Amino acid sequence: MRDQTPPPGLPFMKMHGLGNDFVVLDHREGGQAVTPALATMLADRHRGVGFDQLAVIEPCDRADAHLTFYNADGSLSAACGNATRCIARHLMEETGKPAVTLLTERGLLPCIDAGEGLTSVNMGAPLTDWQQIPLAREADTLHLPLEGDPVGTSMGNPHCTFFVEDAEAIDLARLGPETEHNPLFPERTNVQFAHVIGPDHLRMRVWERGTGITLASGSSSCAVATAAARRGLTSRKVTITLDGGTIHIDWREDGVWMTGPTAHVFSGTLHL
Repeated sequence: MRDQTPPPGLPFMKMHGLGNDFVVLDHREGGQAVTPALATMLADRHRGVGFDQLAVIEPCDRADAHLTFYNADGSLSAACGNATRCIARHLMEETGKPAVTLLTERGLLPCIDAGEGLTSVNMGAPLTDWQQIPLAREADTLHLPLEGDPVGTSMGNPHCTFFVEDAEAIDLARLGPETEHNPLFPERTNVQFAHVIGPDHLRMRVWERGTGITLASGSSSCAVATAAARRGLTSRKVTITLDGGTIHIDWREDGVWMTGPTAHVFSGTLHL
C-alpha cells in the first residue's frame, strides 16, 4: 500500500502590521534551526512564503518569550517593531493577558493591549551617539555629513532619516540602497524620507536594510519621530502616515511607545 503519511513540513504564521509583513516561527516547543539560507528561502515570494522580516519565537526565563529577527536577505536584525507588536498581540490573545514582555537584542520590551484592536510596545530610548548607531567615524548625528543633511539614530538597529519637501516625490528605489550601503554606515542602515504635515503629523516612506522598500516599519517610525523632535520639527507625540497606513509614536521618559494595528493573516505549513 502506498504510504499516505504527508512529508514533514515547517509550520508558520503570516502576520503584518500596516502591510509590513512577517513570517513567524513558533519555536517555544522546538523547531528547525534557522539559517540564513532557510531565511532567504522563506523570504522568496514566488517559491517560499514571502516576508519583509522573519521572526522566531523562543522560550525565555526573563520574559514571556524571546524574539529573533531576520531580514529578507538572511541577515539578522536586532529590532523589528511591527513584528514585536504582532507577536505581542498573538501572545495576549493566546494567554488572555492584557500585557506581555518580550526579550529581543534591543532588551526587554513591554507590550500592552491599547484597546480598539491596537497594540503598543515600548521600543526603548533612541540612541544618538555616533558609536551607538554605529557610524564609521565621529560625526554629529543630528546633522550627518551626507548630502541632504540627514539625522542618524539607533533603535537597536541603524537609521538614517532625511527630511524633505515631499516624501512621495523621492526616488526611493535609487536613493534607498545608495544610502544603505554608504561607507558611513559599517553595518548598513535603514533609510527614511519624511516630510512634516503638521506639528504632530509626519509622512514617511522607508527603505529597510536587507529587505528594500516596505509599506511600513516600526523601528523606522520611532527613528523618524525622535529625529523630528530632536530637530524641533514636531512634538514628541506624533502620527506617522506610511504607505501601508497610520502609526502613532509617543516619545516618553521611559522610551518610545509605538501604537498601531496588527493582523494574523493565516497559519500554514511549508513543505520543504
